[in-house]
Amino acid sequence: MHLTVHQAINIHMLKVGSVSNSSVLQIGSAGSIQSTADLYNTGGYTELAEPVEPEGAEVPLIPLAPPS
Repeated sequence: MHLTVHQAINIHMLKVGSVSNSSVLQIGSAGSIQSTADLYNTGGYTELAEPVEPEGAEVPLIPLAPPS
């Protein structure tokens, strides 16, 4: 059985509270979600930031197993 669905969505205003690296915003229905990554320079920076220096060695709250 073949089923074809045509869908038209009109969005007049969309407000998104926050977006992180693992956010998914889906409008409508889809058989699969294709990932995309967009990088924007919204601050108008022209050079790289200074590297961060660690202030002290902190012990993790949850001890991790050594890599195998």
